Amino acid sequence: MDENSITDEIIGAAIEVHRHLGPGLLESVYRDCLWHELGLRGLAAEKEVAFPVRYKEKEISSGYRVDLLVQRSVIVELKAVETLLPIFTSQLLSYLRMSGLKLGLLINFNVAQLKDGVRRVVNNF
Repeated sequence: MDENSITDEIIGAAIEVHRHLGPGLLESVYRDCLWHELGLRGLAAEKEVAFPVRYKEKEISSGYRVDLLVQRSVIVELKAVETLLPIFTSQLLSYLRMSGLKLGLLINFNVAQLKDGVRRVVNNF
């Protein structure tokens, strides 16, 4: 399954979660429900995956955690905020650069229609 197909499946799963739960809950609730929905769809997803950071030839183990890592190739960062700020996109792009992955999704569940809360972020290396 290529990255574009994976992101399509993730967005479909997120829409399903949003349909059932609606906006206004904690990010952790959406993360756990989306993780479950992805599993129902046959996608391998891991929650709160820790990645190390390399800094001046040293690996720092307490680097960062991504909300979901799907099929070991797409990072999903979830929010439940009034507005997606540019810093959230920058954060996801940093995660992509440090992990060496190419594609990520930033999903804000605190919207009336989920399509308005989805941003695709590409690491152009």
